[in-house]
Amino acid sequence: MGKSDERRQNCAGSLVKKEEQAATDPEPSREGIIDKEINPFVDKWEEEGQFPAHKVFKILGQAGFLGVTKPTEYGGLGLDFSYSTAMAEELGNIHCGGVPMAIGVHTDMATPALTRFGSKELKQEFLVPSIAGDVVACLGVSETGAGSDVASIQTRAVRKGDDYVINGGKMWTTTGCQADWMCLLANTSEGPPHQNKSLICLPMKLSGVHIAKKIDKLGMKSSDTAQIFFEDVRVPCKYLIGEEGMGFTYQMLQFQEELLWAVANVVQQMDNIIQETINYTRQRKIFNQPLLNNQIVHFRLAELATEVELLRSLLYRAVALYIRGNDVTRFASMGKLKAGRLARKLSDDCLQFWGGMGFTNEVSVSRFYRDSRLTSIGGGADEVMLSIICKYMDILPKK
Repeated sequence: MGKSDERRQNCAGSLVKKEEQAATDPEPSREGIIDKEINPFVDKWEEEGQFPAHKVFKILGQAGFLGVTKPTEYGGLGLDFSYSTAMAEELGNIHCGGVPMAIGVHTDMATPALTRFGSKELKQEFLVPSIAGDVVACLGVSETGAGSDVASIQTRAVRKGDDYVINGGKMWTTTGCQADWMCLLANTSEGPPHQNKSLICLPMKLSGVHIAKKIDKLGMKSSDTAQIFFEDVRVPCKYLIGEEGMGFTYQMLQFQEELLWAVANVVQQMDNIIQETINYTRQRKIFNQPLLNNQIVHFRLAELATEVELLRSLLYRAVALYIRGNDVTRFASMGKLKAGRLARKLSDDCLQFWGGMGFTNEVSVSRFYRDSRLTSIGGGADEVMLSIICKYMDILPKK
């Protein structure tokens, strides 16, 4: 067994260890949750444009899957990020991209800053129920004029007495139509763009929070995505996460985990699509022989499988370095860039081998074709990943 195989076994096997540690009560296994509680209903959720987040998150919370890396004193398991990576891979077995994406936002995008920098009182009010699956969290960063360019956000939170008064709006908010609270990034002063932002826990039921619309998307259909406006929303100043003016820094610190989680989730999906394509082309006959017998088909599938395995090795290397305290922004950005581009290539090539069936909504490959396109856009576009990599290589032109 090679080193990469050992890393893969250790990382993927961590989910089993985690389940053993969490087994204080009889609870459904990972297979039970995905195969019994999620996959049978995915087609219905895709048609409806939304999955029941509160129901699904409660099941995951009871099994311990919403607090894998969170401190035990708040209901988490207190494990390192390799376990979160293993969970992200396992969630790749869900038959769509929208549900695992929403889970990842809740566990690894909306709550890490709160976990690291929030007060004890704030963690008790927002983190504990999030880990338990009693509430749904969303992340409010992107805006209509500020996606990958986080420093350009315009939403403002002005301190008035013991409250922040918030005005502005957020775009592309995953699970925004169902969320109970938002980890909101807003400008809290007039200072430099990297020093004037703060993170605030924003209850979504407050007066002045308006869900403008549920966005109709190309893919990720089962995950609702909202456009949200804030009109004189008053939030207690005690809901500030950490220090005022440190929001941009806090957001960037969790950037590495967000990228690594995205890579881990999509590699398993790509493995599954390759295997389904093998199964289909093996039984699909053309000119009196299986389609898979054509060299161009089996060679291409072998090439794609090789690229997926190389991406997985990069992921495991980055995770191993990260849990030892290293900055892996460069590797995480490389992984995210490669994951997005490989997912586009793999989904297109595999869909081609499905022929007319690939152009229907009846097979997984067409759903993956739509869902995976977001990988090159969400969480930082490919071009932003390239700029980050160039910066770390010291080849980015100086302004």
